[in-house]
Amino acid sequence: MTTAKECIDLENRYGAQNYKPLDVVLSKGSGIWVEDVEGKKYMDFLAAYSAVNQGHCHPRLVKVMTAQAARLALTSRAFRNDQLPLLAKDLCELTGCEMMLPMNTGAEAVETAIKAARKWGYVKKGVEDDKAEIIVCEGNFHGRTVTIISFSSEAQYKHGYGPLTPGFVTIPYGSVRALQKAINKNTVAFLVEPIQGENGVNIPPEGFLQQAAAICKQNNVLLMVDEIQSGLGRTGSLFAYEHENIKPDVIILGKALSGGMYPISAVVSSREILGVFKPGDHGSTYGGNPLACAIAREAIKIITEEKLIENSAKLGRYLLEKLHEIKSPYVDHYRGQGLWIGIVLKKGAGGARRFCVALQQRGLLAKETRENIIRLAPPLIITKDEIDQALVIIKDVLTS
Repeated sequence: MTTAKECIDLENRYGAQNYKPLDVVLSKGSGIWVEDVEGKKYMDFLAAYSAVNQGHCHPRLVKVMTAQAARLALTSRAFRNDQLPLLAKDLCELTGCEMMLPMNTGAEAVETAIKAARKWGYVKKGVEDDKAEIIVCEGNFHGRTVTIISFSSEAQYKHGYGPLTPGFVTIPYGSVRALQKAINKNTVAFLVEPIQGENGVNIPPEGFLQQAAAICKQNNVLLMVDEIQSGLGRTGSLFAYEHENIKPDVIILGKALSGGMYPISAVVSSREILGVFKPGDHGSTYGGNPLACAIAREAIKIITEEKLIENSAKLGRYLLEKLHEIKSPYVDHYRGQGLWIGIVLKKGAGGARRFCVALQQRGLLAKETRENIIRLAPPLIITKDEIDQALVIIKDVLTS
Protein backbone atom coordinates (compact mmCIF):
# COMPACT_ATOMS: atom_id res chain seq x y z
CA MET A 1 0.00 0.00 0.00
CA THR A 2 1.32 3.42 -0.96
CA THR A 3 -1.47 5.90 -0.26
CA ALA A 4 -3.32 6.95 2.85
CA LYS A 5 -6.65 6.44 1.11
CA GLU A 6 -5.87 2.80 0.38
CA CYS A 7 -4.95 2.17 4.02
CA ILE A 8 -8.00 4.01 5.35
CA ASP A 9 -10.37 2.21 2.98
CA LEU A 10 -8.94 -1.17 3.98
CA GLU A 11 -9.18 -0.39 7.70
CA ASN A 12 -12.75 0.87 7.31
CA ARG A 13 -13.65 -2.32 5.48
CA TYR A 14 -12.09 -4.84 7.84
CA GLY A 15 -11.52 -3.03 11.14
CA ALA A 16 -14.02 -2.51 13.95
CA GLN A 17 -15.12 1.11 14.09
CA ASN A 18 -14.46 1.75 17.78
CA TYR A 19 -12.04 4.62 17.12
CA LYS A 20 -12.26 7.88 15.24
CA PRO A 21 -8.61 8.67 14.42
CA LEU A 22 -7.40 11.59 12.41
CA ASP A 23 -6.97 10.52 8.80
CA VAL A 24 -3.19 10.36 8.85
CA VAL A 25 -1.55 6.97 8.18
CA LEU A 26 1.85 6.78 9.86
CA SER A 27 4.63 4.44 8.81
CA LYS A 28 7.83 5.75 10.46
CA GLY A 29 8.90 7.51 13.63
CA SER A 30 12.04 8.91 15.19
CA GLY A 31 12.26 11.17 18.22
CA ILE A 32 9.32 13.57 18.19
CA TRP A 33 8.85 13.14 14.44
CA VAL A 34 6.61 10.74 12.54
CA GLU A 35 6.14 10.21 8.83
CA ASP A 36 3.08 9.09 6.90
CA VAL A 37 2.91 6.56 4.06
CA GLU A 38 3.24 9.35 1.51
CA GLY A 39 6.39 10.79 3.07
CA LYS A 40 4.96 13.83 4.88
CA LYS A 41 6.54 14.52 8.29
CA TYR A 42 4.72 15.63 11.43
CA MET A 43 5.59 16.70 14.95
CA ASP A 44 3.96 14.25 17.35
CA PHE A 45 2.29 16.18 20.16
CA LEU A 46 0.37 13.22 21.57
CA ALA A 47 3.24 10.75 22.17
CA ALA A 48 0.80 7.82 22.00
CA TYR A 49 -1.06 9.17 25.04
CA SER A 50 2.28 9.60 26.85
CA ALA A 51 3.53 6.08 26.10
CA VAL A 52 6.36 7.48 23.97
CA ASN A 53 7.92 9.81 26.53
CA GLN A 54 11.37 8.65 25.41
CA GLY A 55 10.61 9.45 21.76
CA HIS A 56 9.75 7.17 18.87
CA CYS A 57 12.09 4.21 18.33
CA HIS A 58 14.67 5.36 20.86
CA PRO A 59 17.96 3.73 19.72
CA ARG A 60 18.70 2.34 23.19
CA LEU A 61 15.29 0.69 23.35
CA VAL A 62 15.58 -0.71 19.83
CA LYS A 63 18.96 -2.21 20.74
CA VAL A 64 17.74 -3.81 23.97
CA MET A 65 14.53 -5.05 22.37
CA THR A 66 16.37 -6.63 19.44
CA ALA A 67 18.95 -8.31 21.67
CA GLN A 68 16.38 -9.70 24.12
CA ALA A 69 14.03 -10.86 21.36
CA ALA A 70 16.88 -12.87 19.90
CA ARG A 71 17.52 -14.52 23.29
CA LEU A 72 14.14 -15.16 24.92
CA ALA A 73 10.79 -13.42 24.55
CA LEU A 74 8.24 -15.36 26.61
CA THR A 75 8.30 -18.03 29.29
CA SER A 76 4.88 -17.49 30.90
CA ARG A 77 4.86 -17.38 34.69
CA ALA A 78 4.95 -21.19 34.84
CA PHE A 79 8.72 -20.71 34.87
CA ARG A 80 11.04 -17.96 36.06
CA ASN A 81 13.11 -15.71 33.80
CA ASP A 82 16.22 -13.65 34.43
CA GLN A 83 14.72 -10.21 33.58
CA LEU A 84 11.64 -10.05 35.82
CA PRO A 85 13.50 -9.98 39.16
CA LEU A 86 15.77 -7.22 37.87
CA LEU A 87 12.81 -5.07 36.83
CA ALA A 88 11.07 -5.74 40.14
CA LYS A 89 14.17 -4.54 41.97
CA ASP A 90 14.49 -1.46 39.74
CA LEU A 91 10.85 -0.43 40.19
CA CYS A 92 10.84 -0.97 43.94
CA GLU A 93 14.01 1.08 44.32
CA LEU A 94 12.58 3.77 42.04
CA THR A 95 9.32 4.07 43.98
CA GLY A 96 10.40 3.14 47.50
CA CYS A 97 7.99 0.22 47.51
CA GLU A 98 8.49 -3.40 48.56
CA MET A 99 6.74 -5.45 45.86
CA MET A 100 5.86 -5.25 42.17
CA LEU A 101 3.27 -7.14 40.16
CA PRO A 102 3.70 -6.92 36.37
CA MET A 103 0.88 -6.93 33.81
CA ASN A 104 0.61 -5.85 30.17
CA THR A 105 -1.78 -2.91 29.80
CA GLY A 106 -2.82 -0.01 31.97
CA ALA A 107 -6.35 -1.35 32.31
CA GLU A 108 -4.98 -4.70 33.51
CA ALA A 109 -2.88 -2.92 36.11
CA VAL A 110 -5.91 -0.97 37.34
CA GLU A 111 -7.91 -4.20 37.56
CA THR A 112 -5.02 -5.71 39.51
CA ALA A 113 -5.01 -2.80 41.95
CA ILE A 114 -8.78 -3.10 42.42
CA LYS A 115 -8.47 -6.82 43.16
CA ALA A 116 -5.60 -6.20 45.58
CA ALA A 117 -7.53 -3.47 47.41
CA ARG A 118 -10.65 -5.57 47.75
CA LYS A 119 -8.76 -8.63 49.00
CA TRP A 120 -6.70 -6.47 51.38
CA GLY A 121 -9.98 -5.09 52.72
CA TYR A 122 -11.30 -8.56 53.47
CA VAL A 123 -8.06 -10.15 54.67
CA LYS A 124 -6.39 -7.24 56.51
CA LYS A 125 -9.07 -4.67 57.34
CA GLY A 126 -11.85 -7.07 58.17
CA VAL A 127 -14.50 -5.77 55.79
CA GLU A 128 -17.52 -8.06 55.49
CA ASP A 129 -17.40 -10.34 52.43
CA ASP A 130 -18.62 -8.75 49.20
CA LYS A 131 -19.16 -5.36 50.85
CA ALA A 132 -15.89 -3.60 49.87
CA GLU A 133 -16.20 -0.12 48.34
CA ILE A 134 -13.68 1.90 46.38
CA ILE A 135 -14.04 5.66 46.01
CA VAL A 136 -13.32 7.16 42.57
CA CYS A 137 -13.60 10.63 41.00
CA GLU A 138 -15.86 12.22 38.43
CA GLY A 139 -14.12 12.69 35.09
CA ASN A 140 -11.85 9.71 35.67
CA PHE A 141 -10.36 7.52 32.99
CA HIS A 142 -8.76 4.30 34.17
CA GLY A 143 -9.39 1.97 31.22
CA ARG A 144 -12.03 0.15 29.22
CA THR A 145 -12.83 -3.14 30.98
CA VAL A 146 -16.39 -3.78 32.17
CA THR A 147 -15.40 -3.19 35.80
CA ILE A 148 -13.55 0.04 35.02
CA ILE A 149 -16.27 1.55 32.83
CA SER A 150 -18.72 0.74 35.63
CA PHE A 151 -17.36 3.73 37.55
CA SER A 152 -16.80 6.04 34.59
CA SER A 153 -18.63 9.37 34.41
CA GLU A 154 -19.01 9.06 30.64
CA ALA A 155 -22.41 7.65 29.69
CA GLN A 156 -21.15 6.38 26.32
CA TYR A 157 -18.50 4.23 27.97
CA LYS A 158 -21.23 2.36 29.90
CA HIS A 159 -24.15 2.31 27.47
CA GLY A 160 -24.93 -1.19 26.24
CA TYR A 161 -22.44 -3.02 28.48
CA GLY A 162 -24.51 -3.77 31.58
CA PRO A 163 -24.89 -5.29 34.04
CA LEU A 164 -22.14 -3.16 35.52
CA THR A 165 -19.83 -3.97 38.42
CA PRO A 166 -20.96 -2.64 41.80
CA GLY A 167 -18.80 -1.49 44.69
CA PHE A 168 -17.73 2.00 43.58
CA VAL A 169 -18.62 5.43 44.98
CA THR A 170 -18.02 8.54 42.88
CA ILE A 171 -17.09 11.96 44.27
CA PRO A 172 -16.25 15.29 42.60
CA TYR A 173 -12.59 15.47 41.58
CA GLY A 174 -10.63 17.61 44.01
CA SER A 175 -13.26 17.67 46.78
CA VAL A 176 -11.73 16.87 50.16
CA ARG A 177 -15.10 17.26 51.88
CA ALA A 178 -16.77 14.76 49.54
CA LEU A 179 -13.96 12.25 50.10
CA GLN A 180 -14.30 12.51 53.87
CA LYS A 181 -18.08 12.12 53.64
CA ALA A 182 -17.94 9.10 51.31
CA ILE A 183 -15.75 6.98 53.59
CA ASN A 184 -17.47 4.32 55.67
CA LYS A 185 -16.59 1.02 57.34
CA ASN A 186 -16.61 -0.77 53.96
CA THR A 187 -14.27 1.65 52.18
CA VAL A 188 -11.06 -0.10 51.21
CA ALA A 189 -9.44 2.39 48.79
CA PHE A 190 -9.49 5.74 47.06
CA LEU A 191 -8.44 5.41 43.39
CA VAL A 192 -7.37 8.71 41.83
CA GLU A 193 -5.38 10.24 38.99
CA PRO A 194 -3.04 12.92 40.41
CA ILE A 195 -3.83 14.83 37.21
CA GLN A 196 -6.69 13.70 35.01
CA GLY A 197 -5.41 13.13 31.48
CA GLU A 198 -8.44 12.14 29.42
CA ASN A 199 -10.40 14.86 31.21
CA GLY A 200 -8.21 17.44 29.50
CA VAL A 201 -5.13 17.67 31.76
CA ASN A 202 -7.37 18.58 34.68
CA ILE A 203 -5.31 19.56 37.74
CA PRO A 204 -6.93 19.30 41.21
CA PRO A 205 -6.84 22.18 43.71
CA GLU A 206 -3.49 22.65 45.43
CA GLY A 207 -3.28 20.54 48.56
CA PHE A 208 -5.97 18.07 47.51
CA LEU A 209 -3.66 15.05 47.31
CA GLN A 210 -1.99 15.89 50.60
CA GLN A 211 -5.32 16.16 52.38
CA ALA A 212 -6.64 13.05 50.64
CA ALA A 213 -3.57 11.09 51.76
CA ALA A 214 -4.10 12.22 55.36
CA ILE A 215 -7.78 11.30 55.30
CA CYS A 216 -7.02 7.86 53.85
CA LYS A 217 -4.40 7.20 56.50
CA GLN A 218 -6.72 8.28 59.32
CA ASN A 219 -9.44 5.92 58.09
CA ASN A 220 -7.25 2.93 57.14
CA VAL A 221 -8.12 3.38 53.46
CA LEU A 222 -5.61 2.67 50.69
CA LEU A 223 -4.59 5.62 48.52
CA MET A 224 -4.11 4.23 44.99
CA VAL A 225 -2.69 6.62 42.38
CA ASP A 226 -3.08 5.94 38.67
CA GLU A 227 0.17 7.23 37.17
CA ILE A 228 -0.27 5.43 33.84
CA GLN A 229 -0.28 8.70 31.87
CA SER A 230 0.98 11.19 34.43
CA GLY A 231 3.96 9.17 35.64
CA LEU A 232 7.54 8.70 34.47
CA GLY A 233 8.38 12.34 33.82
CA ARG A 234 5.33 13.63 31.99
CA THR A 235 4.50 16.37 34.53
CA GLY A 236 8.05 17.52 35.23
CA SER A 237 8.43 15.16 38.16
CA LEU A 238 9.09 11.42 38.14
CA PHE A 239 5.52 10.92 39.37
CA ALA A 240 2.75 13.50 39.50
CA TYR A 241 1.97 12.73 43.14
CA GLU A 242 5.44 14.02 44.05
CA HIS A 243 4.27 17.58 43.40
CA GLU A 244 2.45 17.33 46.73
CA ASN A 245 5.10 15.28 48.51
CA ILE A 246 2.90 12.32 49.44
CA LYS A 247 3.53 8.57 49.60
CA PRO A 248 0.67 6.54 48.10
CA ASP A 249 -0.09 3.01 49.21
CA VAL A 250 -0.39 1.73 45.63
CA ILE A 251 1.15 3.12 42.42
CA ILE A 252 -0.16 2.01 39.03
CA LEU A 253 2.21 2.31 36.06
CA GLY A 254 2.04 1.68 32.31
CA LYS A 255 2.50 3.43 28.96
CA ALA A 256 5.97 5.04 29.13
CA LEU A 257 7.20 2.11 31.22
CA SER A 258 8.28 0.60 27.90
CA GLY A 259 8.80 3.79 25.89
CA GLY A 260 6.07 2.64 23.51
CA MET A 261 8.03 -0.39 22.36
CA TYR A 262 6.05 -3.20 23.97
CA PRO A 263 3.03 -3.50 26.31
CA ILE A 264 3.94 -3.63 29.99
CA SER A 265 2.33 -2.25 33.13
CA ALA A 266 2.88 -2.72 36.83
CA VAL A 267 1.41 -2.28 40.27
CA VAL A 268 3.91 -1.41 43.00
CA SER A 269 3.06 -1.38 46.66
CA SER A 270 3.94 -2.74 50.09
CA ARG A 271 4.31 -6.37 51.09
CA GLU A 272 1.20 -6.03 53.26
CA ILE A 273 -0.95 -5.11 50.25
CA LEU A 274 0.44 -7.11 47.33
CA GLY A 275 1.24 -9.95 49.72
CA VAL A 276 -2.48 -10.80 49.85
CA PHE A 277 -2.08 -12.53 46.49
CA LYS A 278 -1.27 -16.23 46.76
CA PRO A 279 -0.39 -18.63 43.91
CA GLY A 280 -3.42 -18.97 41.68
CA ASP A 281 -5.14 -15.76 42.84
CA HIS A 282 -4.14 -13.66 39.86
CA GLY A 283 -2.00 -13.92 36.75
CA SER A 284 -1.23 -13.26 33.10
CA THR A 285 0.48 -15.36 30.43
CA TYR A 286 2.45 -12.40 29.09
CA GLY A 287 2.74 -10.48 32.37
CA GLY A 288 6.39 -10.17 33.39
CA ASN A 289 7.75 -11.67 30.19
CA PRO A 290 11.50 -11.20 29.70
CA LEU A 291 11.16 -9.10 26.54
CA ALA A 292 8.89 -6.56 28.22
CA CYS A 293 10.98 -6.49 31.38
CA ALA A 294 14.26 -5.91 29.55
CA ILE A 295 12.72 -3.04 27.59
CA ALA A 296 11.16 -1.51 30.71
CA ARG A 297 14.47 -1.55 32.59
CA GLU A 298 16.11 0.42 29.77
CA ALA A 299 13.13 2.76 29.42
CA ILE A 300 13.44 3.75 33.09
CA LYS A 301 17.18 4.34 32.72
CA ILE A 302 16.61 6.61 29.73
CA ILE A 303 14.17 8.80 31.68
CA THR A 304 16.67 9.38 34.47
CA GLU A 305 20.01 9.27 32.62
CA GLU A 306 18.90 11.54 29.77
CA LYS A 307 17.27 13.99 32.22
CA LEU A 308 13.85 13.82 30.61
CA ILE A 309 12.16 14.81 33.88
CA GLU A 310 14.15 18.04 34.02
CA ASN A 311 13.45 18.70 30.35
CA SER A 312 9.74 18.21 30.89
CA ALA A 313 9.70 20.67 33.79
CA LYS A 314 11.78 23.33 32.05
CA LEU A 315 10.25 23.17 28.57
CA GLY A 316 6.76 22.59 29.95
CA ARG A 317 6.96 25.93 31.76
CA TYR A 318 8.27 27.57 28.60
CA LEU A 319 5.54 26.10 26.39
CA LEU A 320 2.77 27.12 28.77
CA GLU A 321 4.16 30.66 29.07
CA LYS A 322 4.29 31.05 25.29
CA LEU A 323 0.78 29.65 24.88
CA HIS A 324 -0.54 32.24 27.31
CA GLU A 325 0.86 34.91 24.98
CA ILE A 326 -1.38 33.67 22.17
CA LYS A 327 -4.54 35.76 22.20
CA SER A 328 -7.14 33.60 20.50
CA PRO A 329 -10.87 34.29 20.17
CA TYR A 330 -11.44 30.53 20.51
CA VAL A 331 -9.49 29.78 23.69
CA ASP A 332 -11.05 29.94 27.14
CA HIS A 333 -7.85 29.10 29.02
CA TYR A 334 -4.65 27.06 29.03
CA ARG A 335 -3.67 24.65 31.81
CA GLY A 336 -0.95 22.12 32.37
CA GLN A 337 1.93 20.65 34.31
CA GLY A 338 5.25 19.81 32.70
CA LEU A 339 4.92 18.79 29.05
CA TRP A 340 1.23 17.99 29.52
CA ILE A 341 -1.01 20.85 28.52
CA GLY A 342 -4.69 21.30 27.79
CA ILE A 343 -5.99 24.06 25.54
CA VAL A 344 -9.58 24.55 26.72
CA LEU A 345 -11.71 26.05 23.98
CA LYS A 346 -14.80 28.19 24.36
CA LYS A 347 -18.18 26.58 23.81
CA GLY A 348 -18.69 28.54 20.61
CA ALA A 349 -15.37 27.46 19.10
CA GLY A 350 -16.94 24.55 17.22
CA GLY A 351 -15.21 21.76 19.11
CA ALA A 352 -11.56 20.73 19.30
CA ARG A 353 -11.67 18.22 16.46
CA ARG A 354 -11.54 20.82 13.69
CA PHE A 355 -8.54 22.48 15.34
CA CYS A 356 -6.70 19.14 15.48
CA VAL A 357 -7.42 18.60 11.79
CA ALA A 358 -6.03 22.08 11.06
CA LEU A 359 -2.91 21.31 13.13
CA GLN A 360 -2.45 18.07 11.20
CA GLN A 361 -2.67 19.88 7.88
CA ARG A 362 0.16 22.16 9.05
CA GLY A 363 2.36 19.30 10.27
CA LEU A 364 1.54 18.85 13.96
CA LEU A 365 -0.40 15.93 15.44
CA ALA A 366 -2.53 16.42 18.54
CA LYS A 367 -5.81 14.91 19.66
CA GLU A 368 -9.03 16.34 21.01
CA THR A 369 -10.43 15.14 24.33
CA ARG A 370 -13.75 15.86 26.06
CA GLU A 371 -14.95 17.51 22.83
CA ASN A 372 -13.57 21.00 23.51
CA ILE A 373 -9.99 20.43 24.72
CA ILE A 374 -6.82 20.08 22.67
CA ARG A 375 -4.23 18.06 24.57
CA LEU A 376 -0.52 18.67 23.98
CA ALA A 377 1.89 15.96 25.13
CA PRO A 378 5.06 15.72 23.01
CA PRO A 379 7.81 13.20 23.76
CA LEU A 380 9.95 14.45 26.63
CA ILE A 381 13.07 14.54 24.45
CA ILE A 382 11.73 17.58 22.60
CA THR A 383 14.02 20.60 22.26
CA LYS A 384 13.31 24.31 22.67
CA ASP A 385 13.79 24.85 18.95
CA GLU A 386 11.19 22.20 18.20
CA ILE A 387 8.77 23.78 20.65
CA ASP A 388 9.28 27.15 18.98
CA GLN A 389 8.58 25.49 15.63
CA ALA A 390 5.39 23.96 17.05
CA LEU A 391 4.28 27.28 18.55
CA VAL A 392 4.26 28.88 15.11
CA ILE A 393 1.83 26.21 13.92
CA ILE A 394 -0.33 26.35 17.05
CA LYS A 395 -0.57 30.15 16.95
CA ASP A 396 -1.52 30.04 13.28
CA VAL A 397 -4.36 27.60 13.96
CA LEU A 398 -5.66 29.29 17.11
CA THR A 399 -5.75 32.75 15.57
CA SER A 400 -6.81 32.03 12.00
